[in-house]
Amino acid sequence: MIKKFGTLYAGHVDFEDIGFSGTAANDRLLPNEELIKAFDKADAIAQVMDRTGYDTFWLAEHHFQREGYECIPNILMLATHLAGRTENIRFGCGFNVTTMWHPIRLAEDYAMADVLTGGRVIFGIGRGYHTREVESFGAPLLDNDANRELFEEQVDIIFKAFNESSFSHHGKHYDLPKEVEYRGYELDNITLVPRPLTLPVECYQPIVSGSPRSLDFMVKHGVKGLVGGGAAAGGAPSPVVQAWRDAMARSGRETELGTDMILGVSVHIAETEKKAMEEASYFFQENMKMFGPLKMVRGLDDDGIAALSDPQRAPTAGLPTIEEAVEAGQWLCGPPDLIVEKLMAIQELYPGLESVNAGSVIGTPQAVILDQLEQFSSEVMPHFKRGA
Repeated sequence: MIKKFGTLYAGHVDFEDIGFSGTAANDRLLPNEELIKAFDKADAIAQVMDRTGYDTFWLAEHHFQREGYECIPNILMLATHLAGRTENIRFGCGFNVTTMWHPIRLAEDYAMADVLTGGRVIFGIGRGYHTREVESFGAPLLDNDANRELFEEQVDIIFKAFNESSFSHHGKHYDLPKEVEYRGYELDNITLVPRPLTLPVECYQPIVSGSPRSLDFMVKHGVKGLVGGGAAAGGAPSPVVQAWRDAMARSGRETELGTDMILGVSVHIAETEKKAMEEASYFFQENMKMFGPLKMVRGLDDDGIAALSDPQRAPTAGLPTIEEAVEAGQWLCGPPDLIVEKLMAIQELYPGLESVNAGSVIGTPQAVILDQLEQFSSEVMPHFKRGA
C-alpha cells in the first residue's frame, strides 16, 4: 500500500528555450552564475516539500554539467545544508556515483551527514552512466565488466565500514589498511570515524536491466531498489519488479510485488489529460534531449538520436511523444482524480509498494515544479496518506 511520496531533482536550472525546437543540448554552455542557481532551486523545492508533507527529496550527483541539466556535484553536502533549513523532510542520495569515490571517503561523508542531520539522509549508490564524468575521474565505464567489478568491491568496503567496529579489506583494487607501523604497532585494521548512528543504513540503488547478478548483490547488502519509468495502470507487472521479487526469494525472503522498492513516475496535473500533456510536452522533449544521446530513452534509434541535436529537424522527426509515455504508464497526466485512479491501479498491481517518487522532469521551470508539488500534495496525497 502506498504510504509515502517523494520527488527527484537532478539539479537542472531554468532554461529560456526548451523542447525539440529549442537550443540543442550540446550547444548549451551556461555561465557559472546561472549554473549555481540549481542550489537555490533545490532549496525552494525542499521548502515546499517540507511544508506540504512529502517524505523524501531525492538528489542526484553529477559533474561537469555546463549545459545546466544536472548541476549537483555533492549530494551529501547539499542534503546536510538543506536539512538545516527544513524540519521533517528526508533527503535521498539518488545516487552517489560510487565508482568516482574512494569508498572510505564516501562512507565517512555519509556517516557525517547522518550524524549532523539526525538520520535524515538516505544513502544511495550507483555505477554511473556519463562517460565524461566517470572516465574523467579515473574510473572505468566504457568497460562495463571493470566498472561492475570496481563498484562491487567498493560497496563491500562501504558496508564493512558501516557495520563493523573495525575492519580490514584486501582485494583487487583496495588494500585496507596498508600494513605499516603506526605509533609503535603494526596496523592491521581501521575504524570508520564517525560511523553512522542510524544502523542498519538504509540504502537504495537504481534497478535498470535487472540482471540476476546485480539484484543478488543488492539483496546481499540489504540495498533497496528504485525503479523508474512507472507502470501501465492495470497492465502486467514490470519484468524488473518481478525480477526484484525473485532475487529476494532466492535469498529466502518471500515478498509481495513492490516490496523494498520505490517506483518513479513523472506527473503533470491540469484540468484535463489533454491539457496536461500539452503543457508538459516541452518538458518531456527537453528531458529526451538530455537522455536520448545517452541511449536511455526507449524506442529511440540512432536516427532519432541524431535528430535530437538538430532543432530544425527534431520537431518533425517522428520522435517518441508524451502521449506514448502516458499510454505506457511512464507519465501520469490529467486532473487529480485521474492521477489518483492511476496510482490506485499501480497500488493494486504492486501490493508491497509503499513509496512513490512523483515529480517533474529535467527542463521543467521552478515555478511549474513548485505549483505541481503543491497540487499533488493537496489533491492526490491525502487519498493515500489517510488510508483511503
